[in-house]
Amino acid sequence: MAIIENTINYVDGDTILEAFFAFDGSIEGQRPLVLVSHAWAGRSEFTAEKARYLAELGYVGFALDMYGKGKLGQTDEECSALMRPLVEDRALLQQRILAALKTAKLLPWVDDKKIAAIGFCFGGLCVLDLARTCSDVKGVVSFHGLLHAPSNVPNPKISAKVLALHGHDDPLAPPSQVLDFETEMTNAGVDWQLHTYGNTVHAFTNPLASDFAAGYKYDEKVNRRAFQAMENFLTEVFA
Repeated sequence: MAIIENTINYVDGDTILEAFFAFDGSIEGQRPLVLVSHAWAGRSEFTAEKARYLAELGYVGFALDMYGKGKLGQTDEECSALMRPLVEDRALLQQRILAALKTAKLLPWVDDKKIAAIGFCFGGLCVLDLARTCSDVKGVVSFHGLLHAPSNVPNPKISAKVLALHGHDDPLAPPSQVLDFETEMTNAGVDWQLHTYGNTVHAFTNPLASDFAAGYKYDEKVNRRAFQAMENFLTEVFA
């Protein structure tokens, strides 16, 4: 195994973005692409690590950028300020992640007929919107993602398979939102799964999350279960 990694600049309109990608150089030919969409802080080492992990599984891992080159939130206030314009303008959010997909598909190591996406927190919302607006994606996985539907796609035609990995006690996706999501996916005829983890709050994949009472807490056991579910799901959608 020889993991090769690099960054690539791309654009969405006037916004310059920077993605990180990784792949196993010892594998010959093209292989499936998995986009990685970041949480509210921006494209960080966390998503780069996940791209490397996907490369070790035999995929091209592409950690995309939703905010702009070099933009990273350091405080809750900064993260919220970066995320809010995209959450409030879902058409812009969808345009932004489609720009990443367009760029990633052109990498010479990518089999552009086998594409999936995973996302964390805000990134979960992004990959779900990718599924809602794009027929090129085989499957998407949301880790403790925001689940509410966009108003600009009232009746989505979703061809991708969907896996949502959710903490039962996540304050950012309460039971009412989960039920609405299930109804949306069912009405759209999606092959969907929702794995709910008990006694689990938001950010269960993030080792830096440490406040259960506030609703943000890493859980090693749930993290392991969730990534195993993701691996199984990707094996299925790329079969």
